[in-house]
Amino acid sequence: MLTQIYKVKGMHCASCASIIEKTLKKIEGVHSIEVNYGTEKAKISFDTAKINPRGLSKEIEPLGYSLEIPENHLNYEQTSEEMNMSPGEHAAHTGISQSKQEKLAEVAEMKSKVMSVVPLAIFSIIVMSWDILARVGAAPEMSPTIYEFIHHLLPIFATYTLFVVGKPYLLGLFRFLRYGNANMDTLIGIGTLAAFLYSFTLTAFEEPLRQFVNVKNTYYDVVIVVITFITLGKFLEARAKIKTGDAIEKLLNLQAKTAIIIRNGKEFAVAINEVVHGDSIVVKPGSRIPVDGIVTEGSSFVDESMITGEPMPVEKKTGDTVAAGTINTTGSFVFKATKVGSETLLAHIIKMVEDAQGSRAPIQTLADKISAVFVPIVIVISFVSLSAWLLIGTETLGFSQALSYGLVSFVSILVIACPCALGLATPTAIIVGVGKGAREGILIKDAATLEKLYKVNTVVVDKTGTITKGRPELADIKNMSELPDEKIISILATLESKSEHPVAYAILEYAKKRNISKQASSNFEIIKGKGVRGEIEHTQYFAGNTKLISDLGLSIDSKEIEAEAAQGKTPIVLATKEEIIGIFMVSDEIKPESVEAVKNLNKLGIKTVMLTGDHKNTAQAIAKAVGIADFSAEILPGDKLNKIIELQNHGDIVAMAGDGINDAPALAQYEHYQAKSFLGIHI
Repeated sequence: MLTQIYKVKGMHCASCASIIEKTLKKIEGVHSIEVNYGTEKAKISFDTAKINPRGLSKEIEPLGYSLEIPENHLNYEQTSEEMNMSPGEHAAHTGISQSKQEKLAEVAEMKSKVMSVVPLAIFSIIVMSWDILARVGAAPEMSPTIYEFIHHLLPIFATYTLFVVGKPYLLGLFRFLRYGNANMDTLIGIGTLAAFLYSFTLTAFEEPLRQFVNVKNTYYDVVIVVITFITLGKFLEARAKIKTGDAIEKLLNLQAKTAIIIRNGKEFAVAINEVVHGDSIVVKPGSRIPVDGIVTEGSSFVDESMITGEPMPVEKKTGDTVAAGTINTTGSFVFKATKVGSETLLAHIIKMVEDAQGSRAPIQTLADKISAVFVPIVIVISFVSLSAWLLIGTETLGFSQALSYGLVSFVSILVIACPCALGLATPTAIIVGVGKGAREGILIKDAATLEKLYKVNTVVVDKTGTITKGRPELADIKNMSELPDEKIISILATLESKSEHPVAYAILEYAKKRNISKQASSNFEIIKGKGVRGEIEHTQYFAGNTKLISDLGLSIDSKEIEAEAAQGKTPIVLATKEEIIGIFMVSDEIKPESVEAVKNLNKLGIKTVMLTGDHKNTAQAIAKAVGIADFSAEILPGDKLNKIIELQNHGDIVAMAGDGINDAPALAQYEHYQAKSFLGIHI
């Protein structure tokens, strides 16, 4: 039994998901299927001995849908864990790059159609308004010339609108007539086509029909306005979905495309999918680590914030593990590949995101079941209404008036009953809400988050980049000499300018912002594992950790420094051979607004929980500083996801704010269980 997630093409509404599920469930070999209209993906478990992905896609293609199958999924007898992915396949697997391009192309096409049809709708609305005002005496009657001009122009407008812009709705009607599967497009197709055919019949046979019906009562304007409004709504909805998906796409787009490997004593670059277990891989400064492995030569500092949330790069030396997607900072090293392709930690994170996004809340299942029977019921009611007007209304109003009222009722029921008729109002509200959040630095996953926000009683936050600024800064200076602060900062910046240690950047950034210039130096040397030394103005200076100071034979209050270090601060001591000049503390500072935000949440009776991959002592200090009582430290991305599920199981209505790939699986855990809600907010 194989379980895979595939992108689904051709879905236009919630009932499409129900149709696809109902069709594929009937196929022998399909064990289970969940189709998510919001993510446009299907999670399918099937017996590879009885059916394959291409066969599944062929079953739904006549209905207007298809599965997008990456090349590596065609060999369906392989499990996903055994498959390596090329860059293109990886993009398809994660739902980025290729699908984004398709969505952008689709939105661009929709935009061109909307731009072409909106002027026609405005013209039709003006004509309708003029006609209504003239009937109540609020406007003059149309002159015969103007009436004839409009009388012949509207059919042309309506023909273009229905058969070009409204093609998806006609296809929905066609699929209903051929296969018996109706969705929301079917309602629009029947209603607008009926209005068009009735109006066209009156226009084509105006003179013969004049004695039987009122040939002036055409509904071309209805066809134009209805299709325009619904197409505009779908365009706004599609554009909003792309905007809200951009941040997640950026989080996932971390896989290196190539790797530099050593084979037969030579270095050369290969595509990521060509890396195999046991390959020796060279990692140069500033490059992403392509796969998981163990360092065999050299040392460096690696930025692992995407995995752990820790802002300070971690030193890596022989025997240490490295993870795909993390970033090497300054040094170079060689490591042995131990996990490749879908085995890597990054691939597992992506898989967790896909699983969480593909999961479906029970309320969504209920909605799909309702939509499956809703469309046929609406169609029946509309025909009943039309028949009632013709049977009953003819006796009192005459056939002409009865047919006119009956057709209006028929079209009105089909269009108004269709949720797509809200296609203008709902996406507009979403865009306003999401746009307001974006201006405040908040990405809201979808419209349901806005609706459920007021129910939240627990807010989960990441530490790095959410509560803190997410970058190391010089937080404290203790000047222990008679030199001015600017002078000792200049000395330290001069030494650190030649250092590869990550904290050096914090010192240099501090000096740069305050226009403190560096000085000329000589005899510079890196003291491995301890710090640096150099000569400035004929004086030898040392900058590094407490071990370096101890080697110089200088005494220092180690307890005070250890207390600072326990709060996540990194100490740098500046000294000469004779004395300590100053102590500098580098840390990831708390955002000024974090304390106030937690305080406001507490006032609202909302519990705040902090989840971080950082050290326990650091997490405890940060939590205490901002007023958070409940926190978990030293946890991996999967642990964050499990914590969210645990809170949901306890009955909490959870919102989460996070800022990195390490938060992605937890952010994607949306409405996973009945009566539980989760809002993923990316900052």
